[in-house]
Amino acid sequence: MRSLLVLVVLLWGAAITRDRAESWVDGTVLPPLVHATGAEIRDRNGALLRAYTVEDGRWRLDLPLDRVDPLFLDMLVAYEDKRFFRHNGVDPLAVLRAGWQALRNGRAVSGASTLTMQVARLLEDSGTGTWQGKLRQARLALALERQLSKDEILGLYLRLAPYGGNVEGLRAASLIWLGREPVRLTPAQAALLVALPQAPETRRPDRFPQAARLARDRVLQRSAKAGVIDADTVRASLRDPVPNGRHPMPKLAPHLSDRVMAQAQGRHDLMLDADLQSRLEALADEVMRGHDPRLSIAIIVADHENAEILASVGSAAYASRGQGFVDMTNAKRSPGSTLKPLVYGLAFDRGLAHPETLILDAPVQFGRYAPQNFDGVFRGDVRIARALQLSLNIPVVRLTQAMGPAHLMAALRDAGLSPELPPGGAPGLAVSLGGVGLSLEELVTLYAALAQQGQARALRWNRLDPPTDPVSIMSRAAAWQVGHILADLAPPPTSGKPGQVAYKTGTSYGHRDAWAIGWDGRYVAGVWIGRPDGTPVPGAFGGDLAAPVLFQALARARAVPVALPPPPPDALLVSGARLPPNLQRFGAAVQAQAPLLHLAFPPDGARLPAEGAPLTIKLRGGIAPYTLLADGRVLATGLRRTQITGPRLAPGYTALSVIDASGQSASVTVEAR
Repeated sequence: MRSLLVLVVLLWGAAITRDRAESWVDGTVLPPLVHATGAEIRDRNGALLRAYTVEDGRWRLDLPLDRVDPLFLDMLVAYEDKRFFRHNGVDPLAVLRAGWQALRNGRAVSGASTLTMQVARLLEDSGTGTWQGKLRQARLALALERQLSKDEILGLYLRLAPYGGNVEGLRAASLIWLGREPVRLTPAQAALLVALPQAPETRRPDRFPQAARLARDRVLQRSAKAGVIDADTVRASLRDPVPNGRHPMPKLAPHLSDRVMAQAQGRHDLMLDADLQSRLEALADEVMRGHDPRLSIAIIVADHENAEILASVGSAAYASRGQGFVDMTNAKRSPGSTLKPLVYGLAFDRGLAHPETLILDAPVQFGRYAPQNFDGVFRGDVRIARALQLSLNIPVVRLTQAMGPAHLMAALRDAGLSPELPPGGAPGLAVSLGGVGLSLEELVTLYAALAQQGQARALRWNRLDPPTDPVSIMSRAAAWQVGHILADLAPPPTSGKPGQVAYKTGTSYGHRDAWAIGWDGRYVAGVWIGRPDGTPVPGAFGGDLAAPVLFQALARARAVPVALPPPPPDALLVSGARLPPNLQRFGAAVQAQAPLLHLAFPPDGARLPAEGAPLTIKLRGGIAPYTLLADGRVLATGLRRTQITGPRLAPGYTALSVIDASGQSASVTVEAR
C-alpha cells in the first residue's frame, strides 16, 4: 500500500512541475526492446512443424499481432487496462482510484499498473513491491509510449508475458496449455490466457487447475461487465474444462528440421505438408511397434510433378528408440535391386533391348565375377519385362556389361545423385545389383525422374530453393516402358489392383536394407527399413517389409490413386516376333558372329557305363568361357578349354548342357547303365 501511495504523490507532483517531468521522461534510457525468439520450422501452409527454445531453455515464439484472436485482445484490455488506448503509459485515474481505495480500506484493493507499465517491468525484470520499482516502471512506461506505438507495446507484452515454468509469451502459452495457435480461441481459452500472467506459478494449469479456473472465471465475468462478451457466453464458458497438463510442442519432421537448422538459424518455410507428415510419422510408429528396437524405418513422399518433398520421416522415434536420432533418409546404403529399372531404361533407350526382347537367364561369368540370382534358380530364355518383374540378377548384369557400368554411374550423376563407391574402387558390374552407396532421398529423386518421362530434377524441401532445370537421363518412351512393366507387378495383399502403382523392391547383400520405391500419376514414395548401424536383419526382404508400407504411404498422400500416364506416341508396342531382328534376342549380333557351339562328345543318346571314370566332354565352336550343367544343375563355370572333364554318371538318363559366353547352348541326353 505504501508504494502505491508514494506513486500517487509523485505523479501528482510531476503534473504540477510539467517541464521537469518532461525532461525526466526524455532522459530515460530504454532497455533492449528486441528479444530472441525460438527458431521455427513451418510447412507449406504456414503450420508449425517444429519449434526450438531460446538459449536459456525458455519457450518464447514470435507472434505478429494479426495472428492473435481479437477476442483475446479485447479481453486483455478490458481486464488489465481498459484505458490503454487513451493514456500515455500511466493511467492517472487508475492511480487515484487505487490510492483512494487503499486509504479507505487500509490495504491495496486494486492495482494501477497499465499494460505499458507491465511491459516496462518485463523488460527490466524490476520488482513491484517497492515505491522505487513502481516509479521506475512509470518512468519507463512514459518513455515507451513516446517511442513506440500501442501495437508495438502490445506486441512486447504478447512476447514477454510469463505463463508458468519455462513458458513465455502468448503463442508459446497457447500451444503448451491449449495445444493450438492463438489465432482462434474460445472465450474460455482466451480468458485463461489473460489470467495466467497475473500469477503464472500459482495458476499453472498442470499444478493448480482450480486456481487457474477461478482466475479464468473472474476474467470472463469482468469481460461481460465491460461488454466484450454477453451473459450467455459467460454461462457457457464457465462450464468449459481447464487443461490439466502441458501439450507437447509440435515436433514434426525433427530430422529434416535439424538439417535445416544446421544450415541457418531462424524461421524456415518448407515444402512439407504438416498433415501428411503427421500421418506418415504415425504410420512409421505403427509399423515399428513390436519390432526389435534396433530396427529403424525411413519414408519419403514427394510430388514428382513439381519435385517437392511433402513428407520426410527419418526414423520411427526421434529420441526414444534405439538410434532413432539418425536420419535414415539421408544415409548412404546399398540400394539392392532398386537400380535395376534404371539399367533397363538405359538399355531400352540405347536400342540394346525392348521389353519383349528375349534374354538368357543362365550361369555366366565375367572374368572372376559370376553373378547369381537371388533364389539360385536359372530360367533360361525370358522376356526382358519378366526379368525385371522377377528381379533376376543375371539378365541385368548382362545389360550392364553391354552398356558399361561407367554409363550407369554417369546416369546417376546426371540425375543429381552422388553415388558412393568404396575408397579407391572403380564401378564394376555389381553396381547394378546394389554395389554402390545411395540414400533414400536420392533413390526417390531417381524414381521421380522415371515418373516424369525420364526428366530428373532435384527434390526440394526448402521453399526458398528455386526449382532446378530438368535433365534428361532417358527418353520418355524408355521411362514409360519401365513404369509399365513395374505397374504390372502384383501389389501387396489388400493394397489395391495392379496397374495403379509402378514400384520396385530391393534387398541389399546380407539382408541389411529392405527397400520399396514407387509412384503413381502424381506422387512418388520411398521406404527403407533396416538397422542404422548396418548390421544384418535376418529374414528381411524388401517385398515383405517395405512394400506394404510403400502402398500405405501413398494411400495416406491421396484419397484415390492418380492414374499412370498413357504410352507416349513414340513407344514401340509390339510383340517379340514383330520386333526388329536385332531386338528379338539380346546378344543376337554377338551370337551371329560366334562359331556355332556343338557338343561333339558324347553324342546324343549315347549309352555309357555307370559309376565309371569321369566323363570326358568335347566341344566345337562357341566362345569361351563355358558353363557346364547336368540336369539343369551347374557343375562348373569359367571353363576355357574345349575338352572338359565331366561328372561320374549315375545309373539312368542325364541331360548334359553347355552354354558359351555369347549365350549359345548345346545339349545331349545320355544313358548310364
